Amino acid sequence: MIKTLGVGWIKKGKCGLRDKGLTYKYADLKSLYLVLKEKGIFSFPVENFARFDQASKLATIAVGLALYDADFVYAQGKKQDIGILATNKNGSLDAQLAYFKDYIDSGRTLGRGNLFIYTLPSSPLAEAAIHFGLTGPLLYMNFPDSAKNIRLMVYAQEMIRAGQAKTMLVLKSTNQETACFVVGAL
Repeated sequence: MIKTLGVGWIKKGKCGLRDKGLTYKYADLKSLYLVLKEKGIFSFPVENFARFDQASKLATIAVGLALYDADFVYAQGKKQDIGILATNKNGSLDAQLAYFKDYIDSGRTLGRGNLFIYTLPSSPLAEAAIHFGLTGPLLYMNFPDSAKNIRLMVYAQEMIRAGQAKTMLVLKSTNQETACFVVGAL
């Protein structure tokens, strides 16, 4: 039987865990990350967290919250057969606009590589996968209808049944809110 094992969510100024019933208030994502690290939700520092774009910070924090809610233990260098599926409304449009603005501001000669790496909508997922040692499938999907959340859950369940991963994370994001669901077999 495949079931939702844990949920982590972030809204402007507040985040929490579904099963553990914990909520935290925060002023910005950097301070939230530091609080969650102190609480043991992050077992070791997220490398280069300060350089992440907003979407990558949200995704990494939401994954950390969801895995903690589902009682998954992770350690530096430990790999886990967990995949990630995600969707949002605009893909990586904000990162693309930031990169293009930087390119224009730099006299149309060069844009900063640190901005360029986030122009793919799968980059935030990759940042989370790297930190948590996730080795399962990683896929950004977008659908033209409002049923995208349900479709992602169905795809996650199908991937588990097909043996592509033992557990899947399903992320739904905007620039201000993110929810991450841990989906797996009991």
